[in-house]
Amino acid sequence: MTRRRLILLAGLALVMAGFAALLYWTSRPPQFASLVTGTLGRSLGLEITIGGASEYRLRDTPLLVVRDVVVREPGAATPLLRADRIHVSVPWSTVRSRGQTLAIRRIELDNPRLDVPALQHWLATRPPSEERIPTLTDGLQVNNGTITNIGWFIDGIDASLPSVHPGRPTQARLRGRYVDAPLTIPFDLDVALSRPARQADLRARGDLTLDHGDWSMPSSITVSGPLDLGRDAIRLTPARIGIATQYVSGEHRIPFVLGLHGPLLFDEATWTLAPASAVLRERTGPPSSKPMPSIVPDMHAHGRLAIGKGLSLQLGGMIAQWPAGWPALPPPIGQSTSPLPFGLAYDGAVDLSDTTALALRRDATRFNGRLRVPVVLEWSRAAAAGGPLPPLTGTLSTPRVDIAGAQLEGVEVQFEDDDVDARDTPPAAHNGPPPARTTASGANR
Repeated sequence: MTRRRLILLAGLALVMAGFAALLYWTSRPPQFASLVTGTLGRSLGLEITIGGASEYRLRDTPLLVVRDVVVREPGAATPLLRADRIHVSVPWSTVRSRGQTLAIRRIELDNPRLDVPALQHWLATRPPSEERIPTLTDGLQVNNGTITNIGWFIDGIDASLPSVHPGRPTQARLRGRYVDAPLTIPFDLDVALSRPARQADLRARGDLTLDHGDWSMPSSITVSGPLDLGRDAIRLTPARIGIATQYVSGEHRIPFVLGLHGPLLFDEATWTLAPASAVLRERTGPPSSKPMPSIVPDMHAHGRLAIGKGLSLQLGGMIAQWPAGWPALPPPIGQSTSPLPFGLAYDGAVDLSDTTALALRRDATRFNGRLRVPVVLEWSRAAAAGGPLPPLTGTLSTPRVDIAGAQLEGVEVQFEDDDVDARDTPPAAHNGPPPARTTASGANR
């Protein structure tokens, strides 16, 4: 037999062997899926295991469906991703390019569970690479997903993206529930990005509710600004936030509108806005047969806000006028139309139940003290029926006050409340008026 014939027979044998291997793998979905996921896992430095039945299709648009998927770093105790089902369909152009063309038809994930610390640990091991965004012609669907981090998690995630194209605007619908006990925040948002990238312009609007159990704040919200999605933190610089909401506790309803502006950072389960600008207004609704005087001040302020496990506020600004729903001030203080500069500091529970430091001024009248907001709100509701002095601790000084036909000059009033003591005092209020003098004496004229 000639050398040329031997080479021809050997080549034919190799082709037949390859064809037989292809028939073997494509007739056994589990083995075929393991081959694909194993190759993908090795390229990413991950272990990808499949525990359930698999499906695939090669005609028309190639399709692979895998179930009971577990993805982890080799040797890691905690998987970075689990999913009950992952569906991926890709065009033949992607298959033929061996991944050089990042075109995907559709991705679906059922019950995916993402562990953020495990993901961050894996990302830290990856070498820097060019950011490449795949094309998703039929989009992405996530059903009942969960994201877990230290101290908080998001569950019930439903996400849908109709399509994704590099460099083009992208829209998504996101629903879920953020949980940082005792606070939960269910949300339903429409999100738009100028492009699908870690840095893009963001616009989001929809509904969310801050639910603390004994109180809640159902809200409509809009958020916009330049987004920077880092490995460890999310930034929006600057963020423009508008919130139409109401504070609900039992039978009490306090509607208001809040506008915020400034650099926004989400890190270590805390949202921080600093330096922040804030505008607060009463939220008007349909006419009522029994309109209630507003207790929401018309104010603007600057400072710092942070919310996570707790709430931190450092604000200074101006209240336009004394709200009609607050207890009336005696003359001549109550007759003044001057705005009220203020400084406020709070560091405690999200419901404002801890001590707030407040410095307030109108003309030559000054107050500097401490209070608990829920207690003062409860007192203000009863004050119209002749309630006692406000439950707070501090000093009020004023050049003159008129009471029951008597005129008092050089007045200083000391307030003491057992519910507010020095041990609960937060840092002094920033950017507020100077504290009231404590040496003045009162004289009845």
